Amino acid sequence: MAFGAFDRSEDQPMAEINTTPLVDVMLVLLVIFMVTAPLFTHTIRVDLPQARSDPTLEKPDTVVLSVDAAGQLRWDAESIRRSELSKRFLALAAMPTQPQVQLRAHRDTRYQTLAELLAEARRSGIRHIGLVTDPTEHSNVVR
Repeated sequence: MAFGAFDRSEDQPMAEINTTPLVDVMLVLLVIFMVTAPLFTHTIRVDLPQARSDPTLEKPDTVVLSVDAAGQLRWDAESIRRSELSKRFLALAAMPTQPQVQLRAHRDTRYQTLAELLAEARRSGIRHIGLVTDPTEHSNVVR
C-alpha cells in the first residue's frame, strides 16, 4: 500500500483516505463516555416528608357531547338543540367541581362545527374539555 511519494512528479491529489485521525477521535470519545457514564447514574439522597392518604375511589364526572356528521348534538344520551347548549355549558361552569366535557365527533363532521362548539364552551367558562378519538379506526392517511 503506497501512501504517496515524497518526490511527486505528478500534480494529482492523493486518492487514499487517511483513517488514522478518525480512529483517534473515536477512541477519545470512547474514553470520555466511559469516564462520564458513571456520573449519570449518581443519585443524591434526599429525605422527603412522608404522608399517607386513602385513594380516591370516585371517578371524575364527565359529560359526553356527541356530534354526528350532520351536526346534530347529543348531551350524554339525550338529543339537544344548538340553542340549549349554552345554557347547559353555563350550568356546568357554575358547579363547584366542574365535570369534564368530552367532545366526540363523527369523522365527517365539519371542523367549523367543532371550532364553534369549543369556542362556545370556552366562553361559558368550561375549563376541562377533552376530544375523544377512536384509536382502532384507521384513517386514510397517505404515508
